[in-house]
Amino acid sequence: MRNCKFNQAISEATVQAMLRDASVCILGEGVDNQEGIFGTTKEAFDRFGAHRVVETPLSENAVTGMGLGMALAGLRPIMVHARNDFLMLAMDQIVNHIAKWSYLQRGNASVSLVIRALIGRGWGQAAQHSQSLQALFAHIPGLKVVMPSTPYTAKGLLLSSIFDGAPVVFLEHRWLYGKECDVPKEDYRVALGKAVCQRPGRDITIVASSLMVYEALEAADVLCKDGIDVEVIDLLTICPLDEDAILASVRKTGRVIIADTGWKKFGISAEIAALIGERAFGQLKAPVVRIGLPDAPTPCSSVLEDAYYPGERDIIKAAKALMRKGEKKSKAAREFTNIDNMSHPNFSGPF
Repeated sequence: MRNCKFNQAISEATVQAMLRDASVCILGEGVDNQEGIFGTTKEAFDRFGAHRVVETPLSENAVTGMGLGMALAGLRPIMVHARNDFLMLAMDQIVNHIAKWSYLQRGNASVSLVIRALIGRGWGQAAQHSQSLQALFAHIPGLKVVMPSTPYTAKGLLLSSIFDGAPVVFLEHRWLYGKECDVPKEDYRVALGKAVCQRPGRDITIVASSLMVYEALEAADVLCKDGIDVEVIDLLTICPLDEDAILASVRKTGRVIIADTGWKKFGISAEIAALIGERAFGQLKAPVVRIGLPDAPTPCSSVLEDAYYPGERDIIKAAKALMRKGEKKSKAAREFTNIDNMSHPNFSGPF
């Protein structure tokens, strides 16, 4: 165990996977560059060369098709895109082929493909280079969507993704590359589809992913000084979603804030809010609060960026408002406390 940065953890996981299995390879634009996608592919290229770390043409749809073909031929490609925005040029391959191939072959073919892509706020990256598009990919059956938050989870989740046997969209927030924590040197795995509790608490649950986990933890430190005890659930995997971990925390605290790096409208936060409304409505002490991007493209100006992106301050404000709601449940919440066991006069059977 030693201190390791996020980008170093990604690089280490990649090299260890390539050492373990000769079928693991990398392809993408800029993967042979000395900076190597924030340093995440440089060591692999230095050790394995252009035979297994393949620089590709600037044609996202064609390159993604190459990745699918390599996976069907028995390889385990890691396809790297510098920005998830450019995956829009490969959506036919991802949605209509990669996600569905195993299903169309009745499970007789697997697509062991990892698509690494960068998301989120840059430094004046503006509307076409800074989007967080996890909701688009999570909507598609057949794809797994992973969003690590720490160097420890980044390494373990990437190794799990490479050897999972199913296509995985692995989204890395560019502001995480400099984050540090203790990471084992050896090969280890973090399970896909399992959330972790980054901080236990009793008053409010914050469900977050990627960079928003850090914003939530910083907000929790501030709120603790005001006597508000916050629990932070780090999703790690967006799809499949760890519903049990979310619901267990919500039933304990009764108050929920969902913090997402993507747009609030039709996003991941809406899906989680619906889950809570359907399965834990009676335990809520206040309405669910969602924090995400406003319904507008990303601005370029740093001043406008500060206004556009939510963070610690927004979470603190939302948490204090939730606590002011008081401990009393609303009349509707009391009526539907046992919603799963109730019938309604306007319906022929239980909800």
